[in-house]
Amino acid sequence: MTIRDLPEAPRILVITLRRLGDVLLTTPLIRTLRRGYPRATLDVLVFRGGEHILQGNPDVDNVIAMSERPSAGETLDILRRLWRSYDLAVSTQAGDRPTAFALAAGRRRVGLVPAAGETGAWWKRRAHHVAVPMQPDTHRVTQLLALASGLGLRVVPDMVCPQGSGVGELAPRGSYAVLHPSPFYRYKRWTDAGWRELAQGLNARGLAVVVTEGPDPAEQAYMDSLWNGTEVVRVRGRLDWSGLATLLKDAAVYVGPDTSMTHLAAASGCPTIALYGPTSPRLIGPWPVGGLAQPWDHAGTVQRRGNIWVVQNPLPCLPCEKLGCEGHLDSHSRCLDELGSGTVLGVVDQALRR
Repeated sequence: MTIRDLPEAPRILVITLRRLGDVLLTTPLIRTLRRGYPRATLDVLVFRGGEHILQGNPDVDNVIAMSERPSAGETLDILRRLWRSYDLAVSTQAGDRPTAFALAAGRRRVGLVPAAGETGAWWKRRAHHVAVPMQPDTHRVTQLLALASGLGLRVVPDMVCPQGSGVGELAPRGSYAVLHPSPFYRYKRWTDAGWRELAQGLNARGLAVVVTEGPDPAEQAYMDSLWNGTEVVRVRGRLDWSGLATLLKDAAVYVGPDTSMTHLAAASGCPTIALYGPTSPRLIGPWPVGGLAQPWDHAGTVQRRGNIWVVQNPLPCLPCEKLGCEGHLDSHSRCLDELGSGTVLGVVDQALRR
C-alpha cells in the first residue's frame, strides 16, 4: 500500500493504548502521517488520561479516550463508534485489542505484528494490509516510524510536546533547573540523599531548583519528607502537561528518572539527564531532538545523544530488566542506591557547558 491507495483527504486513526510516555513517543509517527497526508482528518485512540499529553498538538484533529479496563458495554460502544469510520487505521501495538480495534475501524490497515512464529502472528499479519514485524532490540520510536516507512512516507523524527499553557509565577526569574524525583514505580527511584545533594549542588552553581510532582497525596507526602529544609520551588501538581512542557523548555537543565516527565523534558529540547537503573535505555530511552542517530547502549556510566545524557551505575548485573533487587514495584535497586551525587553533578556540569 502506498500514498496513492488512499483518498486525497483521508480519515486516519492512530491507536496507541499505552501510558502517557508511550503516547508522547507516538508523536513522531503522528507528525509523519500529518506531513504525508496534509489534508487528512487525523484522530488518535488512547487510554483515558492520555489525551493530556496530546493537548494542543497541531497534528491531531480529535482524541478518543477509553478506559484502560473497559466494561464489555464500553468496548462495544467504542467498536460501534469506530466501525469502518476510517480510510486508514494504524495500530502502534502488536497486542490483540489494538489489532482488533484497527480491524474494526479501518478500511485499510497498517500495524505492528509479532515476529514470525510468535503467538498470534498469523492472524495479525492477515488483519493488516501492511504488517510490520516487531524488531528486537530496537527503540520504540524507530519501530513506530517503520509503520510510516511501510506506507512509503518520508519519516519525521520530531517529538511534539503538548502546547497551550503557561507557568504563571512558578518559574524563577533567573536560571533554573528542574528535578523530578518521583517515578511512577519505586524501583526506578534514586536516593533521597542523592536528590538533596544534587539540589544543593545546583544552588551552588547559581541555579534555582524547581521540583515537579503530581497531585497524588502519597507522592506529595514523599516530597514533603524529601525536601524538608531544602531550598526548592515545588510545583505541587499545579501545572498540566502543557504547562510542564513550557517550564522544561526554558530550564537550564533537567534531571529525572526513567519516567514520562523525562521523555517530556527530552522532547522540550532542554539539556536532559536521565537516571536509569534496572531498565535498559535501548528500547524506550529518551528520544533526542532531531532523532536518535545512534542507539543507546544497554549499559554505560554516561551516554550522550543530542540534548540527552543517560547516567547509569553499570554494575555487572545491569541491566537486569527486573523490578528492582527484590522483584516487585516497591523494591529498591542497588544500581540506583549506589549512584553517587558527584557523578550526576559532573554530568550536570557537562550539560551546562554544552
